[in-house]
Amino acid sequence: MAKPPRILPLLVACSCCLAAWWPGNAQAGLLRPLLVLMRPQLESRLARVCLETAAGGQPALEQALRDPCRKLAVPTSKCLIEETDSTGRGLGVLSEMLAGRFGDDSEVVVKRCIARMFGLPAESLRDVPLQELGKRFGGRGLAGGSAAGAAGAAATQP
Repeated sequence: MAKPPRILPLLVACSCCLAAWWPGNAQAGLLRPLLVLMRPQLESRLARVCLETAAGGQPALEQALRDPCRKLAVPTSKCLIEETDSTGRGLGVLSEMLAGRFGDDSEVVVKRCIARMFGLPAESLRDVPLQELGKRFGGRGLAGGSAAGAAGAAATQP
């Protein structure tokens, strides 16, 4: 996969400065073009985490799951971008991504996306710890590569 353009850090910095001065909920939508620009990297990371998690290092299983994981990454990345945009948390998520950490803003977005993908109301998982979601949906903890962990890990990778 090609490296992001060198101008990307400059765009992020300019967008963050502009968004910081923008009043209230008007930030929603402001960073969407930048998030969309980052979508190929997010999809690549989601597919990679899906493959590592589901195949468990078994080459035959890895080969069989490559295409399904790639197909799953597309709606997952769209959901993460849409939820980041609709919640007005784009600045926070981008800041967390640039810092290489998974913070409060990323957690809110991942929980809303998991709820949406399971057909639940967006706020239904708000009070459930992400670690618990990882155990319930993935069979393993967040660090072990659950579905919630995959989305969280991918969302925090620059």
